[in-house]
Amino acid sequence: MTLTELRYIVTLAQERHFGRAAERCFVSQPTLSVAVKKLEEELGVALFERSKSTVQVTPLGEKIVEQAQRVLEQTSVIKELASAGKDQLASPLRLGAIYTIGPYLFPHLVPELRRGAPQMPLYIEEGFTGSLRRKLRSGELDAIIVALPFTETDVLTKALYEEEFEVLLPADHPMAGRETIHKEELLKERLLLLGEGHCFRDQILEACPAISQKLASPTNTLTAEGGSLETIRHMVASKLGITVLPRSAIGTSHYESGLLTSVPFAPPAPTRTVAIAWRASFPRPKAIDAVTDAIARCREARPEPA
Repeated sequence: MTLTELRYIVTLAQERHFGRAAERCFVSQPTLSVAVKKLEEELGVALFERSKSTVQVTPLGEKIVEQAQRVLEQTSVIKELASAGKDQLASPLRLGAIYTIGPYLFPHLVPELRRGAPQMPLYIEEGFTGSLRRKLRSGELDAIIVALPFTETDVLTKALYEEEFEVLLPADHPMAGRETIHKEELLKERLLLLGEGHCFRDQILEACPAISQKLASPTNTLTAEGGSLETIRHMVASKLGITVLPRSAIGTSHYESGLLTSVPFAPPAPTRTVAIAWRASFPRPKAIDAVTDAIARCREARPEPA
């Protein structure tokens, strides 16, 4: 039994597909398949049920995969402890962020961090909260930037900043000249939202529960979905509808003057709390401090991005 084989079965259990698991492990599909079969023969039990269309983890396999995950986590800790005596800022930091934060934070964080900790480059990844959570636990990422609430065993979190939401409109929309917009007024408009799986979509629905009812209606024609905030902003610019964005993603300056505008919500405005999360066992606290300090400087220099 090797750590490589344990990594293979953990990845296969997550992907439920030999091809995707092999791609994530940077090996060929036959290599991964043979290694998994070898481990099953060594243990004398079947870890997976295989069919032409899918791969399922057996009940006993689930317990073994959970234990393998813990072993890999502790292996990552050993590697990190070995470098703890070195300069904590002297090696790359693997940082993840959810899709609705990363594209708007990283362009400012990277140059600021290069000034504050030039010897610590960033390995950057964007993803859904669930995917980033798994990679944080497995040691594939050192820290992740997410929206609260975020709870995970043996993981620490620190709030970074509070960010208000605003309504993005075509510049000639009837509400464009308003000082504020009430949440209930969104129900009368064609509203563009992110697809399911994005936590920002859930935050909007939580802030305005009536939108959920509208989405569930079989006669609903007043909502549409986009795959990213950038895509949704483009659709607003083309007058397909209006949307709600975090202030950092408003991006009206990306278009020629007179195309888009944003209007704040009437108090109390919906907000989100952006936080950084890292394993309690991570032995480079100064690296986390360097990131949080750099983000704080970014916010001071650019508190309300356009």
